[in-house]
Amino acid sequence: MGARRKARALALQMLFENDIAGTEPREMFRRSSDLQSVPEGIRSFAERLVSGTLEHREDLDALISRQAVHWRLARMPVVDRNILRLALFELLHEPETPRPVVIDEALEIAKRFSTPRSSQFINGILDGVLKSRNMRGREA
Repeated sequence: MGARRKARALALQMLFENDIAGTEPREMFRRSSDLQSVPEGIRSFAERLVSGTLEHREDLDALISRQAVHWRLARMPVVDRNILRLALFELLHEPETPRPVVIDEALEIAKRFSTPRSSQFINGILDGVLKSRNMRGREA
C-alpha cells in the first residue's frame, strides 16, 4: 500500500470512529498507535484529511445528500459515508492531488473496507458531484 493510500486508510478509520463515537480529532491523533507508527509525512497527511473533512462535514454531507437520490445519509453504511466525505474533501480542498487519483483511491479503499457493491455506489456519487460542479476530468 502506497504512503498516501495508507494515510487515507488511517483517516477513514478515524472518521469512522468520529462518526460512531464522536471522538474528537486531537484525541484520536494522540492515541492512535497506527498513526504514531507511520512516518511524519503520512501522519500529517492523514491528520490534515481528518481535520479538513470534519471541518467541512456539513457542506460535504449536503453535496452527498443532493447526489444520493433515494439514499438518506443516515441510512448509508458508515464506511461508505465516510469514504465519500473523505474523497469529496480531497477533491474540493486538496487541489494538488489529481481528481482521477482521488477517485481511484476512494474506490480502492472501498473495495478493501466495504462491501463488493460499495465501489460502484461511491463512484456514482463522486461522478455525479463532479459533473454537477463541472469538475469532471479536469486535472488539479
